[in-house]
Amino acid sequence: MGTVQTALPAQTLYVTIRRDELRQLKDERDQLKQELAQLRLLLQGQEPLSVTQGAPHA
Repeated sequence: MGTVQTALPAQTLYVTIRRDELRQLKDERDQLKQELAQLRLLLQGQEPLSVTQGAPHA
């Protein structure tokens, strides 16, 4: 059997970010949200693919 290790308590990590970096991340997030919305609309407009069951024709 392997050795048992005790779990360590969770640690908090603090980071600093510049305002311009934060603005860039927010802009990228907004752009990705718009792209996702467009893709969802495209998928809603498509017919589902029909899958036929049975043996292939030779």
